[in-house]
Amino acid sequence: MSEIISDNQASLGADAVDEAIARGIDFDGTPIPAAKLDLYTQVMGLEAGRQRSGVSNTMRSRIVRIGAKHIPQAELNQMLLNADFAPLKDKEIAFYYGGK
Repeated sequence: MSEIISDNQASLGADAVDEAIARGIDFDGTPIPAAKLDLYTQVMGLEAGRQRSGVSNTMRSRIVRIGAKHIPQAELNQMLLNADFAPLKDKEIAFYYGGK
């Protein structure tokens, strides 16, 4: 089956999930069920139509959401401050770091 991803590199990087969704094939080569793809498409369509608050706000949100998975709280907070972003908010700390 040529759709099966045998190279682990294919599941790396920011675009890997989007590419897999577009093909409708999971990283292990199994088809993604149509109901899941349909719901994903519907919700992403809603998000695509949402008014944005600005590029810097979106950048900060992505940095916090993804950075919290990889960077300790104090370090991420300092990195935000060093880049002239707002520091971590109490609700972000509770959400991303509260259970750790």
